[in-house]
Amino acid sequence: MSILCPENDVADAGPNQCVPGRTNMAKVLVVDDDRASHDLVRAILKSLPCEIVEASHGRQGLDLLRRERPDLVLLDIDIPGMDGLELVRKIREDAAYADLPVVAVTAFAMDGDREKAMAAGFTAYVTKPVRAAGLRKTVQELLGRLKD
Repeated sequence: MSILCPENDVADAGPNQCVPGRTNMAKVLVVDDDRASHDLVRAILKSLPCEIVEASHGRQGLDLLRRERPDLVLLDIDIPGMDGLELVRKIREDAAYADLPVVAVTAFAMDGDREKAMAAGFTAYVTKPVRAAGLRKTVQELLGRLKD
């Protein structure tokens, strides 16, 4: 795993630190306004061969999606500005992203929340607090479909 970052942040980067230019890995876009959530996802996915790109709000997530063209998106629903439901709808409006796996990673766990998210265009639904094994399995399964 590597974390996408500017070239000038690379000095003496270790294997799980900023390593720009790695293209042989899956790219995962994480959109969440909570720094602790970003850190947790990074820790959970560190054993997988993936590069993580991070955004903290919907508009930034959409911009990074278009620029970075990730293989998978982990998206919180309750984010500032454009919420996750609106963002996934915008993603699905673009034919280029019709098959892009987008996973809701959210604290919304009331009756009907999952159905509402799936109807909006999410591929999978993971509730917070996140269970490491469950998230890792979901990511592996969805990225595995891309290889088939």
